[in-house]
Amino acid sequence: MIRLTEIKLPLEHTEEDLIAVVLKKLKIPTDALINCTVFKRSVDARKKTRIHLIYTLDLETLDEARLLRANQHDPHIRPTPDTAYHFVAEAPAGFKKRPIVIGTGPCGIFAALLLAQMGFRPIVLERGKAVRERTVDTFCFWRKRVLDPESNVQFGEGGAGTFSDGKLYSQIKDPGHRARKVMTEFVKAGAPTEILYVNKPHIGTLKLVGIVEKIRAEITALGGEIRFQKRVKMLDIDKGAVQGVTLADGEQIRGEHVILAVGHSARDTFQMLLTQGVYIEAKPFSIGLRIEHPQSLIDRCRFGPHAGHPVLGAADYKLVHHCKNGRSVYSFCMCPGGTVVAAASEPGGVVTNGMSQYSRHERNANSGIVVGVTPADYPEGPLAGIDFQRRWEQQAFDLGGRTYDAPGQRVGDFLKNRPTPAFGTVLPSYTPGVIPGDLSESLPGYAIAAIREALPVFNQKIEGFAMDDALLTAVETRTSSPIRIKRTVDFQSVNTEGLYPAGEGAGYAGGILSAAVDGIKAAEAVALSMLNANQP
Repeated sequence: MIRLTEIKLPLEHTEEDLIAVVLKKLKIPTDALINCTVFKRSVDARKKTRIHLIYTLDLETLDEARLLRANQHDPHIRPTPDTAYHFVAEAPAGFKKRPIVIGTGPCGIFAALLLAQMGFRPIVLERGKAVRERTVDTFCFWRKRVLDPESNVQFGEGGAGTFSDGKLYSQIKDPGHRARKVMTEFVKAGAPTEILYVNKPHIGTLKLVGIVEKIRAEITALGGEIRFQKRVKMLDIDKGAVQGVTLADGEQIRGEHVILAVGHSARDTFQMLLTQGVYIEAKPFSIGLRIEHPQSLIDRCRFGPHAGHPVLGAADYKLVHHCKNGRSVYSFCMCPGGTVVAAASEPGGVVTNGMSQYSRHERNANSGIVVGVTPADYPEGPLAGIDFQRRWEQQAFDLGGRTYDAPGQRVGDFLKNRPTPAFGTVLPSYTPGVIPGDLSESLPGYAIAAIREALPVFNQKIEGFAMDDALLTAVETRTSSPIRIKRTVDFQSVNTEGLYPAGEGAGYAGGILSAAVDGIKAAEAVALSMLNANQP
């Protein structure tokens, strides 16, 4: 096949227009083009009045070898590369040993899926509930303020990404095409096929629920075993090597290969690992506030007269500002047409996050406006970042009236350092509710100062971003893991043989796609290690 890149067409074009450009570019007649598949489609919106779509196409034609020779000096006409995923190993028939996977977020579930597809029949342990039961518990918290510490936005099948925008793009380097493997598996499980080619694919919460269930079904059909409400109490370690795990109910499971994919909020697990001597170090992360605007404002600023076009959908943004105090402020987890959600996993704390459905049809856009922090801000030890997060979550709980309502403030009032008596045209989407007030004590002073400096700068990039009635809600603390479980090049803990820390919780990913890819890499490392250990 032939790959054709940088095909540029106006927003309003037909399939016939696309084919005509292909035929002209290759200088071939219509009957010489057998098939045309879109590999990638991106949007060029630098000129709002002249928005274009940029295509990468895979073509099947007559006499492809001749065409490639004739266009050998054109960098945009090349043989289609092999982007298929190739398994690194296969378990021999009757292979007895079974790996253990802890966690069923994107990292854990893809680690388990790959191990199952390679024939290793993983045992998967999840402290929370299956995704539909978990969804019921999460909605109960949002509507009735009843928090289940083991079943919420952070814990349960699907991980924290289930209650998000379902973004499936990342800036990771991926020479092994593992991200393509993730996308293909999502489509096989029911995701829209467009995620294979659009520039910024997303799925949304409701679709993710069904997709996660279908991936679970494949794991079990291939001999894997998934156990819910099974919290790992401790690792069984002998002479620096993992021998299995002990569950909170006392059950012991033997296994010399354990993938740890617990997510960024498994604070009790991090404490257990540190107590058992697994090497952990503090790492940077970010804290901040959620901001909401009318989605229509963001659409107009990004797309001008084309705002609302069905191909473009709801507009997003990405912003960053380097402040005078040395801090960086940036937009995080931007959710077009979405809602701000309650993401606490511990009693007595308020945590915000963003979520969108596939349609992105809610009235508000939201994103985190967050400030980078480093271990210099919490120097008391490997887990000090957790205490730092918890302090500001508890402060938000107090400011919101200790009922799981979140404290909020209009941007105009925030910039002028005065309390908000009532909200304006932008109404909060966070449930249980938002209490108007003063956010100046919701974050460290340097973070408040940095955000106050950044918002007017962001307003120069997106007119209306600092509008008086835009809404800030506190507090965003779970941007990434506050720790890193350091590992070697073969993915094992630096001081605990057989333990494979992976994904967001271990400090090696950020988002659904990168976590899933890291899970695949961990599964590959485990599969190769298990086969090597089985050699006579």
